[in-house]
Order: sequence, then structure tokens, then C-alpha cells
Amino acid sequence: MAETLFSLNKRNYRDCQNVFRGERQQEYYRGDFWVEDASTIDVRSERKTVGAISIIKQRSATNLFFRRTRQHIREDATDLSILWFVKHGKLAFSNQCGNKVAQPGDFAITRSMSPFLIECQTDKDGVHEFMHVTVPTHILRAHVPQDFSTGLFMELRRPELAIAENILTDVFEDDGSLGEDSARVLVETALAIIGNAVRASEEAAPSRQTIADRRLQEVLRFIEVHLSDPRLSTAMVAKGCGISPRYLSFLLRLKGTSFSELVWEQRLGKAKEWLATSDPRDISISEIAYGVGFKSPAHFSRMFKRVFGTNPREFRCECVENAALSASHAEPTDESFPDYPGASELLQ
Repeated sequence: MAETLFSLNKRNYRDCQNVFRGERQQEYYRGDFWVEDASTIDVRSERKTVGAISIIKQRSATNLFFRRTRQHIREDATDLSILWFVKHGKLAFSNQCGNKVAQPGDFAITRSMSPFLIECQTDKDGVHEFMHVTVPTHILRAHVPQDFSTGLFMELRRPELAIAENILTDVFEDDGSLGEDSARVLVETALAIIGNAVRASEEAAPSRQTIADRRLQEVLRFIEVHLSDPRLSTAMVAKGCGISPRYLSFLLRLKGTSFSELVWEQRLGKAKEWLATSDPRDISISEIAYGVGFKSPAHFSRMFKRVFGTNPREFRCECVENAALSASHAEPTDESFPDYPGASELLQ
């Protein structure tokens, strides 16, 4: 459930510098924050935390300003990226590279490690509203590896960004019935979708897709859908895609592979992943073999060893042992610490 990060009105708005980071000054990063003196002052910021990430909704009836200087960065090197979804009003961003403005419906990314000035400007109805997400930059880089120290501004009309916004809004508005693990998965999904949108926006417009490209996509989809069927063959794929076996071979050559190479590579790859991530008590090696389309466990075992140099049972045992070892290392004990006076107290 969302909590109030700060609330400002005519009586306390001059104290905004001391309250905008929350009661314990743990949100955002250091900077100068001030509120324009106006006849009506009503600023409300609400926060929902999901792990190290915060989803914040803020609404204001007056203009707001935030400035981060090099001195602030020297004093507080917290590296956060802020993902902005502008609802009402404008977000004006200024730095050494120039000025950028996000309009209602726009998306932006700013980062805390370069000096900037942000102006949150109200619209003609006297309202400024946005949702933004504070993400440690090292977490965001897993999805958006580009460096946006100088800011990134995009239109929210991209479907990926609209979907990501809806996901984040649902997490923010959850009344507490959503589990923490599910909330984390949803936020991670939203970040991944945003990363896809950013990459797509930076790529040149794709060339027109040829008929062969479309046919190849149909072939690959058909193989993926029917991979578990041991009867999968070139004749079956060709018939299912409405092409000749000869044309099917031509399409796969465009991808640099043959039918048998593609099918065995996919079957063995999925089996290996399945063996590494499943519990032997839940599913047997034979079930995995049949599940990826092998006609017999013996054939599966021979092919697996030929490609990976070990048989499925040995590989699975190794994965189980590695998982157990990792789990044991994750739980510190008294023996994990040097033997010096007071070491055990560190665990208390």
C-alpha cells in the first residue's frame, strides 16, 4: 500500500527542503528543492517501495523546482535513475547539454550523477502530475544499458511504454493483496519492456520485411510450437506452413542452419535448462526427454553426452550440488568470521 512521502501546503511549504526525501532522508538524493510562492500551494507525493525501487506519484497545484549541482554529487554519490511518466503539466530539464521538455504523455529518464535543473510546471488548469520510478542505476543497466546522464525523452505513444506504465500503476495502487515476489516480477517486467522501447527507438527504421523473412518466422514458430512432438519432420513443418520441403531447406539456409541441426539444438538446449532448474523429485530425466521430443530416454542420453560431454544424470547431480553449495554459502555462521574478540557479536 502506498504511503505519503511528503505533503506541502501554504503553512509548511518553506520547509520543503527538509521533507522531500522522507522522514529519514532516505529517498532520492541530495539537491535543492523549492516550491514557487503562489496563492494556492498543494503538493502531495506518495510512494510505494518494491525492493530497492520506489514508485512515486506526485501532484502539485504550483510550480516546483529541483537542482542538483556538482557539490551535491561530491557530497552524495548516490547513482539513481528516474523514470518519468508525465500526466499533467510539463517537465523542463536543463543541463550543460541544453534544455528538454516532456509534455503530458511523454516519458523521460534522468540520472543523478550529472548536474541538472528540473522545473515541474503546472498546466492551464494549475495542475502538475507525474508518476516516476527511482531505480538504482546498476539495476536499470540490466535492462537499459545505455548511459543517459544527459537525459532521455520519448513520447509515451510507444505501446511498450504505455504497457509499462499500466503495470507500474497497478503495482502502485495495489492494496496489499499482491505478494512482494509478484510485485518484484511485475516491476522487473516493466523495466524490461522499457528497455525494449528504448532500444527500438534508437534503432534505424527496419527495412521492409521480405516474403522470405515472413515465411522463416512462420517456420521457426511452427517448430517451437511442435518441438515436443517426436514426429516433427521437414514434411510436417512444410505442410503446416504451406510450403515445399525444398523451400523450407532454403529458408533455413538463410538462417545458417539445417532442419536437423536446428531441432536438435533447441531440444537439447531446452532439456539442459530443464535439468538445471528442476527438482529430481518433481520430474524425472525420462519425462524431460519425452517433454522435448525425444523418442526414448536412451537416445536422449546419447545425444546429450555427445554434445555436452556428460550424461543427463551426472549433469543434474552437478547442478543440485552447486545449488546446495550456493545455499550454504548464503547463510553466514559464526565460523564464517575471523576468530577475534567480539566477532560473534556481529551476528547478533
